[in-house]
Amino acid sequence: MDPALLDDVIRRLLEVKNLKPGKNAQLSESEIKQLCAAAKEIFLQQPNLLELEAPIKICGDVHGQYSDLLRLFDYGGYPPQSNYLFLGDYVDRGKQSLETICLLLAYKVKYPENFFLLRGNHECASVNRIYVAALIDEKILCMHGGLSPELNKLDQILNLNRPTDVPDTGLLCDLLWLSKTDMSFSLIANVTIFSAPNYCGEFDNAGAMMSVDETLMCSFQILKPARKMLGGGTNTKSGFKFCIAAIMVHLATGIAESAEVLVLEQDNDTM
Repeated sequence: MDPALLDDVIRRLLEVKNLKPGKNAQLSESEIKQLCAAAKEIFLQQPNLLELEAPIKICGDVHGQYSDLLRLFDYGGYPPQSNYLFLGDYVDRGKQSLETICLLLAYKVKYPENFFLLRGNHECASVNRIYVAALIDEKILCMHGGLSPELNKLDQILNLNRPTDVPDTGLLCDLLWLSKTDMSFSLIANVTIFSAPNYCGEFDNAGAMMSVDETLMCSFQILKPARKMLGGGTNTKSGFKFCIAAIMVHLATGIAESAEVLVLEQDNDTM
């Protein structure tokens, strides 16, 4: 994709935040096709199991809530100021799925070694070349779903074939869908991250972003739902709640190996 065109696409996508909430970005069908084709080539060049390094910011489901995605970037820093890993479920349910996936793909094409997208269970066959898991500094394993009972070593993830549909059972299904497990081995910590506040406009929930620094200390920024203002606008300064977790890790890379963890949490509601 032509670099000048890519920059212009990103510019138009970011201009939306200065417009009336819900206003669509002006992208042509040809531009979107070029963006998808360029992203596809990058996805296929990188492995199923990404091996990443801290510092990095980790975000969960976005579900087409584009204004909230922009709020995450406003707080965490726009690429390449910060490195990002998104865990999947970029579209559906929200009103601006197209803008959401286009901006994420554009950043992936622009910064392929700083911006990473995993596959979630809402990523269907048309985008199933996205990798399914990431390992940060050989310590923090990330996926959209959960650890599968069939997962004995990380090479199993590397050896998954792409492209592929999601089967009803098995390793890939669990990595994308599993939300609970009774597996007997110990984990460093089991953290679930969901990044779509006020989900579907119904639940008044908060969203979250997890930052991992160079020492693997994790901090969680809680994105509160945007408050509605008089006249139908949105107050994007609703702010964050901060939860700092200092994690002391005593674990190598073995999946079934036991771990000890000390978590110190401090809530600081500055709103």
